[in-house]
Amino acid sequence: MSGNGSAKFGGSFGGSFGGGYGGAAAQPAVQPAAPAASPASAAPVEGLVKETTTKDFVKDVLEESKTQPVLVDFWAPWCGPCKQLTPVIEKVVNAFKGKVKLVKMNIDDHPQVAGQLGIQSIPAVIAFDKGQAIDGFMGALPEGQVSAFIEKLVGSKAGADMAEVITQADGLLAEGNLAGAAEIYAQVLSVEPDNLGALGGLARAAVEAGDLEQAKAVLAQVPENKLNDKAVAAAKAALELAEQAAELGPIQEFEDKIAKNPADHQARFDLAVALNAAGKRDEAADHLLEIFKRDRAWNDDGARKQLVQFFEAWGPMDEATLAGRRKLSSLLFR
Repeated sequence: MSGNGSAKFGGSFGGSFGGGYGGAAAQPAVQPAAPAASPASAAPVEGLVKETTTKDFVKDVLEESKTQPVLVDFWAPWCGPCKQLTPVIEKVVNAFKGKVKLVKMNIDDHPQVAGQLGIQSIPAVIAFDKGQAIDGFMGALPEGQVSAFIEKLVGSKAGADMAEVITQADGLLAEGNLAGAAEIYAQVLSVEPDNLGALGGLARAAVEAGDLEQAKAVLAQVPENKLNDKAVAAAKAALELAEQAAELGPIQEFEDKIAKNPADHQARFDLAVALNAAGKRDEAADHLLEIFKRDRAWNDDGARKQLVQFFEAWGPMDEATLAGRRKLSSLLFR
């Protein structure tokens, strides 16, 4: 067994299947002490994992790779590292939910293909796409590296996994970790450039950082028919609020006006917008609720409409949104 967890067998290169691959090289020969059982296998999910033969290789790999990438795992019953890799690669392949398939080939029973590809160490995993071998790796890699290899191959992980990543970034954004959130959103977009959750999140992070031009540039990437997406709409609302606040004077100015005249609804409205820009969400909501309580019809229901825009920008599960909705409901239905 070599340092990367692979074992050697004999074989000559023929190249009948065409296409090169990266990441594989010959390894020192090490013979096992005794034959061992076949590698343990995770239960295949919906035909994503299967065994193949020399006879079926063209159908199972070359033809199948014309519809989605196919990984070929070359293994042998006596290969210890193969037994380590098998459950890992099957788990990861299943997690990608059909974006890639795994075909396993026992090189003891079917040595011809491995020999033609010049494979001299196992486990060896070769990726095929559109009928060609395009990449590969050797040895019993850990799960994270296998996942990264497949992610690069297919362009993205399963949708549910990506949603979890965006949720993590949303959490960082809510905590005020703008740099951490922006980095994750950017990583998602490097894999899925049209991911609306990441686009909306990155735009919100730019707004929170005060970079309104960057926020506009991010939102400009969203197709017009997707502007109503929840994450995108929240970012748009946050941007509009920030632009409103940028046109206003200092908070103290509005507080002084309200102190002199508590019925100055425009001053209170402007104060709410300024407070929101300063991150004082509860106070901002309370001022709009105060306007609504005093005069529901003011400025064509402007206080309630502005409050709803706050909720949209903050997100449905934000504590200020939840508290504001409760207070608004008590006024609407009392």
